[in-house]
Amino acid sequence: MRGARGGLVVVGTPIGNLGDLSPRAIRAFEEADAVCCEDTRVTGKLLAHIGASRPLIRCDENVIASRAPGLIERMLAGERLAYASDAGMPAISDPGQALVDAARDAGVPVEVVPGPSACVTALVASGIACDHFFFEGFLPRKEGERLRRLTALAPIPGALIFYESPHRIGDTLDALAQVFPTRIVALCRELTKLHEEVLRAPAPELAQQVRERADMRGEMVIVVSAPKQGENMPALAAASVPEDPEAALRRDIQEALEAGEPASGIAKRLSQRYSRRRRDVYALVLGMQEHRGASEDSR
Repeated sequence: MRGARGGLVVVGTPIGNLGDLSPRAIRAFEEADAVCCEDTRVTGKLLAHIGASRPLIRCDENVIASRAPGLIERMLAGERLAYASDAGMPAISDPGQALVDAARDAGVPVEVVPGPSACVTALVASGIACDHFFFEGFLPRKEGERLRRLTALAPIPGALIFYESPHRIGDTLDALAQVFPTRIVALCRELTKLHEEVLRAPAPELAQQVRERADMRGEMVIVVSAPKQGENMPALAAASVPEDPEAALRRDIQEALEAGEPASGIAKRLSQRYSRRRRDVYALVLGMQEHRGASEDSR
C-alpha cells in the first residue's frame, strides 16, 4: 500500500533496453508516493512505458543537496519516495548518492531494488579478467590531470573501469596508450542497445582504431586489463612522492574553480575521485569559493 511505510527506495533502471526493467522495480514505482529523478523527462517516459503515473521530483546534481532536507522530512512523516537515475544503478557516478547518504544519517529506511549497471555489464562483456576491479568513473578533463590520475592508478592489481563521453573518447584512449602501452583495453558502447559494440585491443592499437572512425557515439565504458606480474609502472608513478590527499583535493578544487566549473559539479567529480562524502566536498568547495571571492574583492 502506497505510503504505508516511509522510506527511500533506490531503483535500478535499464541502461538501454527497457526489457531489463524488473517486476520489482515496476512495483516500487507504482507504490511510491513520488519519484525523485535526475531528469523528469527521462523518468517520465520510463513510467509511461509501464503505465504508471507518479509525481516526479527533479533531483539532479544542481539541486539534490538543497532538496534533500525537505525530502527527508517527507519520508520521516511517512511518505515512500523512489529514486531513479537516468539509467543504471543510482549513486554510481550519480547524484543519488547524496540522497542515500542523507537518508542514512537521518535514520530513514533505505531499500535498494537492484538493476542494470553499465560498469559491471561492460566488465563482463569485455572478457577481461574481473577477479579484482576498480571503478574510477570519469577521468579529469585536463590532459595533465588525466595523465597524473592514470599514473596513480597504474599499480592497482585489478581491471580498471572508466566512463567516458563520445567527444572525449579519443583523448582518453590516447592517454591510456601513453600510460598503459602493453595492456589490453576494451571500449564498450551502446550496451544492451541495438548497436551495442565492444572493441578490444592493446591500448595503442585501440586508440588508432577509434581515431580512424567517425561514428563513435553513445554512452561508453572503458575497461583496462590488470597489470601483469613484472610490468614496468610508468616512470612518473615510480618517481613521484605521494601527495597529501587533502592538499591534492584543495588543489583540484582550486583548478576547477579557476576553470569556472560549478560547485555542484566539482563536488560530484572530486568526491568520487577522493572517496569523500559529497556533502563534505561541497562544503569545502563553497568555503574556498567564498574565500576566493573575498580575496578578489580586497584587491
